[in-house]
Amino acid sequence: MSRHIAGLISQGEGLTLDFKHSITDSRKIARSLVAFANTAGGTLLIGVKDNGNIAGVNTDEEYYMVEAASQLYCKPEVPFEVVKWEINGKTVLEVKVKPSKHKPHKAPDKSGNYKAYIRVNDENVVASPIQLKIWKAERSRKPINIVFGLAENTLIDYLKLHKTITISHFSRLGFISISEAERILVDLTAMGLIEYSNLNNEDHFSLRMAE
Repeated sequence: MSRHIAGLISQGEGLTLDFKHSITDSRKIARSLVAFANTAGGTLLIGVKDNGNIAGVNTDEEYYMVEAASQLYCKPEVPFEVVKWEINGKTVLEVKVKPSKHKPHKAPDKSGNYKAYIRVNDENVVASPIQLKIWKAERSRKPINIVFGLAENTLIDYLKLHKTITISHFSRLGFISISEAERILVDLTAMGLIEYSNLNNEDHFSLRMAE
């Protein structure tokens, strides 16, 4: 087996890696493509079972299914690259997706409604309303001007001592309305000063660590 593929399989499914035994529905694959594009990018290994065993696929058929997923069911279209691997007489497709600068990409859910998906651990989940607002703020051509007043400084001081904060907690901490707390947190996230995450269906914000 290729060392590269063996190395990927040994990692197991996660934030940037997903195994697919085969493709039976391009719309389902579209959800994986947009989730990777909307998050940190990632790789689909097609022809690999969930347990890591090689199943192999029909190269042409599977490629056209991925192409259909990208062109027909991703809005906007998600670019991808494919590398074909021959392993013990079986074909595995490595489909690579880069993180997108054009978020959010959307794909149809089981009912056919287009929604933005993100990658959380090894699952594709619907992006929260707050995540959509952050993407909108990031896309806006209007400069974000933040005047650091009492609420903003209180927030930064709190996050230096604690891992995360929620919108409602910040509202109480800063003696401001929920809507104002949300606006500040969204703007600071769009500026790259803090980070957003959704934990157990609750919006959390943390201080971005210096790289």
